[in-house]
Amino acid sequence: MRKYIAEMVGTFILVFAGTGAVVTNSVSHGAVTHPGIALVFGLVVMALIYAFGSISGAHFNPAVTLGFWAAKEFPLSEVPKYIASQLVGAFAASFVLLLLFGNVATLGATLPAGSEWQSFGLEIVLSGILMLVILCVSSGPKEIGAMAGLAIGGVIGLEAMFGGPICGASMNPARSLAPAIVSGHTASLWIYLTAPIIGSVSVVPLAALLFPKSAPDQ
Repeated sequence: MRKYIAEMVGTFILVFAGTGAVVTNSVSHGAVTHPGIALVFGLVVMALIYAFGSISGAHFNPAVTLGFWAAKEFPLSEVPKYIASQLVGAFAASFVLLLLFGNVATLGATLPAGSEWQSFGLEIVLSGILMLVILCVSSGPKEIGAMAGLAIGGVIGLEAMFGGPICGASMNPARSLAPAIVSGHTASLWIYLTAPIIGSVSVVPLAALLFPKSAPDQ
């Protein structure tokens, strides 16, 4: 149970801090700023990888869990349990933010600034880059190692910095699903449920070519 609890708690902290930065930025009339929001997402993921990586692998993202499964580094039997844990943590975070601030800034839900297809394509590319970095710096299905947190947190921060104003730079179905459902703003949600998974799974062959690993015993 430790790994499922770690995934639940870690995803709670990720969504609470990340989408909470969007909410507090709105409440404070822009005090956090867009670069500040991007930095929060990057820093919280970096900290959580170092905190929980040795327990659960620090996925906190259904697309990452499915990416590890597609890479044959994570057993299929664990996928539903991990995703369920992540969703529980994400929804708990959005409900807490709703209680604290009310339905402000759609609770940080991701919405496209331009066309839906533009954001769909951008989310695929951003998620693919993220998963490629994860597969190349992780140890098996675990995001652990001296540089893993820094590399993964860094790529999330930089992608949020330039992609956020266009597509929201979700790269995480749980991070987008919870605030959308809790706030009642589900427009374009299909983008953020499908594109991160497509992007994460599609880079697995490239990661295997660039950085071959032997699959662990399952």
